[in-house]
Amino acid sequence: MTTVIPQNELTKRAIAWVCEQQIDTGNPGARRKAIEEAARRFNLGPLEEEFLERFFKGDAANG
Repeated sequence: MTTVIPQNELTKRAIAWVCEQQIDTGNPGARRKAIEEAARRFNLGPLEEEFLERFFKGDAANG
């Protein structure tokens, strides 16, 4: 039986996964690679992937 997971839950899981990777969020290349991998792992669409990019870009600026 297939379980349907709401899209916002997948986005939360993707954020958690990227954080667990302990990448240098100040390094745009490493950050981008981790976000692309998270988008594949959690089946995110282009809008969610763009959200992750903005989320982590803002996090780096505030960190």
